[in-house]
Amino acid sequence: MAAGTARAVAETAATARSRSRDAVSGLTVGSVVVGTAGHIDHGKTTLLRALTGIDADRLPEEHRRGMTIDVGYAYMTLPDGAGLDFVDVPGHDRLVGNMLVGAGEIDAALLVVAADDGARAQTLEHLELLDALGIADGVVAVTRLDLLDDADDPRAVLVPQEAEEMIARTTLAGAPIVCVSAVRGEGMGELRDALEGLDRRVRARAGFGMGPVRLGVDRSFVVRGRGLVVTGSLRGGSIAPGDVLRLDPGGRPARVREVQVHGQPVPRAAGGGRVALNLAGIDPEQVRRGSVLSDGTSVVETARLLVALRPIRPSRSGEILRLHTGTDQVDAVVGRGRREAAGLADGRMTCLLRLSRPVAAARGDRFVLRRPSPAEAVAGGVVLEVSPPRGAARHRVDRPRLTALAEALEFGRDPLPALVDLHGALRRAPALPGRPDGAEPVLAPDVERACEQGVLGALDGSEAGAGTLDLATLRAAGAAEIRRRSSLPEREALQAAARAIDRLVASGRIVRDGNRAAAPGVAGNARSAEDEAGDRLLAALAVPAPPSLRAAVVASGCTPATLRRLEESGRLVRLEDDLAYAASAFAAIESVAVRLARQGPLTPAALRDATGTSRRYVVAIIEELDRRGVLARTPAGHVAGPRAGRA
Repeated sequence: MAAGTARAVAETAATARSRSRDAVSGLTVGSVVVGTAGHIDHGKTTLLRALTGIDADRLPEEHRRGMTIDVGYAYMTLPDGAGLDFVDVPGHDRLVGNMLVGAGEIDAALLVVAADDGARAQTLEHLELLDALGIADGVVAVTRLDLLDDADDPRAVLVPQEAEEMIARTTLAGAPIVCVSAVRGEGMGELRDALEGLDRRVRARAGFGMGPVRLGVDRSFVVRGRGLVVTGSLRGGSIAPGDVLRLDPGGRPARVREVQVHGQPVPRAAGGGRVALNLAGIDPEQVRRGSVLSDGTSVVETARLLVALRPIRPSRSGEILRLHTGTDQVDAVVGRGRREAAGLADGRMTCLLRLSRPVAAARGDRFVLRRPSPAEAVAGGVVLEVSPPRGAARHRVDRPRLTALAEALEFGRDPLPALVDLHGALRRAPALPGRPDGAEPVLAPDVERACEQGVLGALDGSEAGAGTLDLATLRAAGAAEIRRRSSLPEREALQAAARAIDRLVASGRIVRDGNRAAAPGVAGNARSAEDEAGDRLLAALAVPAPPSLRAAVVASGCTPATLRRLEESGRLVRLEDDLAYAASAFAAIESVAVRLARQGPLTPAALRDATGTSRRYVVAIIEELDRRGVLARTPAGHVAGPRAGRA
């Protein structure tokens, strides 16, 4: 990547100083990304050139024809040192798909209307698309004042009034309107002030620049001697050289060699703003516009989306539309089956989208659906679930559950309870900012109760005279109830049933004796004090960060003989003299480690963050899994080993 000009260096340094101040003060960091919008030849690119000194038209064809064909990029530094990144989009009606590539990853909009021409077809269409995407802030620039007949031309008043009325019905309602001439410089100071206010408003939003690492690729190319370079807007988190990201669709690991912001290498790029990454380990043919780089905690490769739509124009079930999300676009069939279709209280409709190929998506993603012919926007919407329920879980999809999930995402609440209720059970807790990526299946309350009743019912129906059942039979009974109400795989349903049995034992509703259990009061099920001490010890060690083994043994009253019996039976896993886990807890962490190792080389820091433990624990865990062959060491970190299939 070539070095920038002296001005680029100075502006990048100012931006870096701003980011440093933000990091110290705890404010959000990174640059606000502003997308242009408006009719062809209304002066979008000329206005950006006057603001930034950068020509966003980079293609020879654009200069030859005097029009923007593909998205272009520019940036400016505000007086307070903060940076604004601009995405310049084409205004031609045949290039709306390219326009949405730019608009799909912006924080705010710069809507351009020519004073001598007024709002035209693409002005209205672009505004409609911004509204559908939920772009909630922006500035309106009334350009080309120099082309008015004279200072008293009525259009100088009428066009701003028209613009105010036009945006009043959209998410940009109330945006400041500034009249400018990029040629004469008239009004440019006021426009810069308006953009500075826009920057402050966007940065003040809760969550700006926060959340999991995610970058939607809008350009990818090969630089001789350097290899693959991709560019995009970084949404949340931060990226530094040496980080290993996941590329979707495809799930391939990509190592970051270098990070650049505005043409200059930086030690770390903060969430928000335009970023260029030099990648290793990825074939250039595997990357395209629409690919997504992430830390693997929220983005999922999927060809089915459960969504909430805000209709703009009527559409019918089974119709093929064009889905525009992030920097990607793909054909989608609208499915309004009896279960997935529901009307929400705010006027939105839910439906299932079946895509012609997989995309990389996350819950909460905004998108637009367009009809290819006649070309028009049909709806804007938000992704409710990237893995819609299948099988038995599909029977749980109903209006109350869909409403609860839509409201959780809309108002920034934790969607986990609504997602668990919708699915009945999740293989793991959804990866959310600030939440460890849990390894244990999470059951909805009604499914958990059904599982416990299945276990108790099996004991009640046990053969007269026996009075007890082996734990394997009880686990199977509980798992059967789970699978009747969810699509949890059998292995994970059995794990969830085992934990339900542990809870029933802890509460005294059943009594365990070795590998058998019975209802309280059944003859022959009296347990020794050593058995009860062993149960107390396992309960203390069944957490991601257990206490020291010596302290847990003393607190539980467990004898050395019982401790040996627990180890020999496989119910306790000892990693070091003073560090041990209950087998169920260790298996759960092992499952997380294998999943992460399959996405890219696993580091202790990654496993620590995913399990909510500390480095002291994860180093010992990784060494044990390496010894067992579940993980295999490489220079970049651990990958899945030859015995990972058992995890």
